[in-house]
Amino acid sequence: MDRRDFLKTAGAASTLGITGLSGCLGIGGGGSGSASMTFGGDSQVNFGISPSVPQEDLNAQYSPLLDHIGSHLRENHDVPEGLKVDGTIGSNYSAVIQSLGQGTMDVAETGPFAAALGVKSENSEIILQRYGYGGWTYKSIIAVPNDSDITELSDLAGKTVAFSDRLSTSGALYPLYSISSEGGLDVGDLPEGNGSQAEFDARFAGGHVGSYTLLEQGKVDAAAMGGFVRDTKTGPAPEEWQSVATTLHEDSGLPRAPIVVSPELSDDAKTAIQKAFTEGPDSIYYGADGEEGTDDDLWFGDVREATRDDYQSVIDVANELGVGQEIFE
Repeated sequence: MDRRDFLKTAGAASTLGITGLSGCLGIGGGGSGSASMTFGGDSQVNFGISPSVPQEDLNAQYSPLLDHIGSHLRENHDVPEGLKVDGTIGSNYSAVIQSLGQGTMDVAETGPFAAALGVKSENSEIILQRYGYGGWTYKSIIAVPNDSDITELSDLAGKTVAFSDRLSTSGALYPLYSISSEGGLDVGDLPEGNGSQAEFDARFAGGHVGSYTLLEQGKVDAAAMGGFVRDTKTGPAPEEWQSVATTLHEDSGLPRAPIVVSPELSDDAKTAIQKAFTEGPDSIYYGADGEEGTDDDLWFGDVREATRDDYQSVIDVANELGVGQEIFE
């Protein structure tokens, strides 16, 4: 029994909340029977997808990209016969990072904070940075309802605040740091713990749009999320957002989300995956319909090589909050 089968039999994937996408994301192919390059000890590349955007259309969004990765590997490398690339949705960032460390996942798209902690805990390695919404960097915002009497971060004392995911850079890490450093509020043991010592009540929505939705429904007093929820059609249209919410605080210059790989892979396999991205045509980002500018486009449209150094600013903020690999426990 190979390593990946053993881990799955032991129940590692199920305990982490990993859910497979439908079979159309499994891309089959040829290759030699005795291959020099394997992924996780078998003939399958497991691609992890984090819950950072709405998941209803992930099949249509990711199929062309995964198809291309499989084709590129088969055409340029000695890979196992019948190599497939399967997309897998993680229930949260932690599930994805731990699966990479265990070798049950080979490559994943994830957030900067999760990736940085993955590197620190030796669960993942950063190989690429993504370009999306017009830049290599993005924003983090904290929003309040238009009719709110909250005008500064210190006013969040005693209020209920929604966050995206405990390992979200723009939806938790930066907002918590700003609430602490600029708002002067005690964030307790957040984002790791339950926040019982924080001067506000924290709710984790499981995604950026989910955080906004809690605000829209009047279930929280403020909500932290990536700036793309406000500025793009991810979730509400910008005019709809403006009819509901006001930006209380904004952080800019966050490095856009990376692509990471499992440290269990060989150096050749890591490089092969990296080149599959960098040598891919623009069409791999256009979704199943093959047309740019339609609803099934991926949110990112380019990549460039990257390492841990490109995410040092995120690591620094995590260190300021005292967040370490214990968050995975």
